[in-house]
Amino acid sequence: MSRVLALWCPDWPAVAAAALADLPATHPVAVTSGNRVIACSATARAEGVRRGLRRRESQARCPELYVAVADLERDARLFEPVAAAVDAAAPGIEVLRPGLLVLSARGVSRYFGSEEAAAERLVDQVAAVGVECQVGVADQLSTAVIAARRAVLVPPGCGASFLAPLPMSELAAEPSLSAQHRGELVDLLHRLGIRTIGAFADLPAVDVASRFGADAVLAHRAARGEPERPPSARTLPPDLEVEQQYDPSIERVDAAAFAGRALASLLHDKLSGAAVACTRLLISASTGNGEHLSRTWRCAEPLTPEGTADRVRWQLDGWLSGRSEAKPTAGIAVLRLEPVEVVSAGALQLGLWGGVGDEDERARRALVRVQGLLGGESVQVGVLSGGRGPLERITLLPLGDERVAVHDPTSPWPGRLPQPAPGSIFVDNPKVVLRDASGTAVYVTERGVFSARPARLTWGSKEWAVQGWAGPWPVDERWWDTAAVRTAARAQVLLEQSRALLVICEGGRWSVEGVYE
Repeated sequence: MSRVLALWCPDWPAVAAAALADLPATHPVAVTSGNRVIACSATARAEGVRRGLRRRESQARCPELYVAVADLERDARLFEPVAAAVDAAAPGIEVLRPGLLVLSARGVSRYFGSEEAAAERLVDQVAAVGVECQVGVADQLSTAVIAARRAVLVPPGCGASFLAPLPMSELAAEPSLSAQHRGELVDLLHRLGIRTIGAFADLPAVDVASRFGADAVLAHRAARGEPERPPSARTLPPDLEVEQQYDPSIERVDAAAFAGRALASLLHDKLSGAAVACTRLLISASTGNGEHLSRTWRCAEPLTPEGTADRVRWQLDGWLSGRSEAKPTAGIAVLRLEPVEVVSAGALQLGLWGGVGDEDERARRALVRVQGLLGGESVQVGVLSGGRGPLERITLLPLGDERVAVHDPTSPWPGRLPQPAPGSIFVDNPKVVLRDASGTAVYVTERGVFSARPARLTWGSKEWAVQGWAGPWPVDERWWDTAAVRTAARAQVLLEQSRALLVICEGGRWSVEGVYE
């Protein structure tokens, strides 16, 4: 029986954020996404910070809390030294995600004498680079990951009994091993009275498959400690690997990232032609002086070209910068991508034009080509920013740049436009006229109310009857700065034929900011 060893670094996003900010290990740290905490350090938890809390509530519970925004690239870049340390003692690791890796327990336990000795040695290896970790060993991959969270070595054949008393939420706790909507399955089972993994495992497999679907079958097999997906889901078609030699060699991280993106595109063209998708990928790089680095990446879902390029960049960044191992004495001369495990292309959504992969990814690749032809500033993407009006809440950045907003969208913005936001907005707001039933122009008074009841709106040569409205909402910005002070008022206006507009009144004149669709 092939046993699996999992090595888990607790609270890795918080650990990486603290390391980048040069904070001591005892400082409370939280990582947020969408204004909610997704990871926090043990010190922060001791102060009452929990996952799912809003940022302001977390800061209220722990005033010293250092808050960082979620950054997968940062997490992966700083995890590379940990992966290199483990790989030096036990080659053949597979990175599931930053903070979690697995390897076969058979070889490492034989080398160190036992599974216990191997676990102790790997913990020491990781501690040498200044990181704490926990190790778990079990018969199956998912069981080993859950065991690592408890630092348990599960005896052979005892996976199901180890899992039985644990809560169902454990089956959805690791995103790299479960489908995107596994949490919804756990919630549904909880409402049905199935609270533990053992209770779920007792359900007949036929009933689970007919009632809950494919992902539930995988979760059910994991709950019962049954063999999960084999090392290779199907026989590899020939000639899928791609390799590129570089002369002159690559010495900078940005050049390596560009080369990795091009090679990832070539790999996925081959995968598309063979009607397969990659779930385990070996990335190898060699220098002109014979130095070599390889790493295997394992994913719960098939890799996209963007996902492949990201993993190449993370791995080479750690090597070229000297974070993970000794910095190479020469630039990268050869880069190779080799699929280790593939699945049928049915695992990916079939594209509209017959290609394999996500249409968003195909569009992104097309935009990158446009960017290469017309320049970096020619293609820009919007990032949610802080502000009161719809246009102010969009920061335009060149495609590929770090998506950092000009203003923090989580900060309080008194007078911010309420939801829903307009479906389309104008850069140059067209002028309109708002009148009451008698034809008199309507404006917003100093008290922030309409001067009369709006009845008609004229936009160019067209006129509509006003069916309803919301607002007005006064805007009083930078009142302390006479050169930049702005006084205005916004309103939502519902016209006939269910047409709705966002209008703004400045200096007694109305204009359209957006259209609701």
